[in-house]
Amino acid sequence: MNTDTEIMDRKARLGRLTFRAWRRGFREADLVLGPFVEREGDSLTDADMDDLEHLLSHDDDHRIYAWIIETEPTPEAYETPVMSRIRVFMRAHVAQVVADGAG
Repeated sequence: MNTDTEIMDRKARLGRLTFRAWRRGFREADLVLGPFVEREGDSLTDADMDDLEHLLSHDDDHRIYAWIIETEPTPEAYETPVMSRIRVFMRAHVAQVVADGAG
């Protein structure tokens, strides 16, 4: 069972990830990663969070976005279960935004 400290640490970690996901510097990446963390963050495992932190530590936002939309091959180190989840989320999220009239 998680202690109060573990719960607070997880919430703080998720808060940092959310902040970093929304402030990539490349709007297209922000619009995928920010909503992904906001909507899926509570269901991420510790390993998923590790993978997401690793992805967000990469300094080329255009390349991250290209991996997400699969216009460039994703390096093995970033081809993780969380990357797969981001791709699924992105397809559903973009489809919903278009269905709602954006674009």
